[in-house]
Amino acid sequence: MSKRRVLILCTGNSVRSQMAEGLLRHLGGDTLEVHSAGTAPIGVSPLAIEAMREIGIDITGHRSKSVSEFEGQRFDTVITVCDSAAEHCPVFPGAPKRIHWSITDPGGATGSHTDKLAAFRRTRDDLASRLQSFVSSLPAKNA
Repeated sequence: MSKRRVLILCTGNSVRSQMAEGLLRHLGGDTLEVHSAGTAPIGVSPLAIEAMREIGIDITGHRSKSVSEFEGQRFDTVITVCDSAAEHCPVFPGAPKRIHWSITDPGGATGSHTDKLAAFRRTRDDLASRLQSFVSSLPAKNA
């Protein structure tokens, strides 16, 4: 059986797409090949790493990648998790299914570390719910 390829895009490839990549790899197991990228990558947020660690998913080895690294590659699904990435999403060969979710960016959260982390948790949990539904809706893919 071949793996279904999924690309998750946002602007900075710092928070939402990184968390989604970790979550979808966890949820999809051996059935998915998951990547994330940004239109203007800025590095993985330490708060994203911390929020994911709380649920047992380690994204410390992730790095921010530019969407240009994936030019010309085929994906079954491209998921954009911010409005800017949806507007600037390149066209990928093979006409992959496109999904857009306007997910709140916790990177702008203010207050104490606890307040900021709470915003990251809300985003993580929103993504987890949406990605669980996405995985549940996938038809079986044959080799």
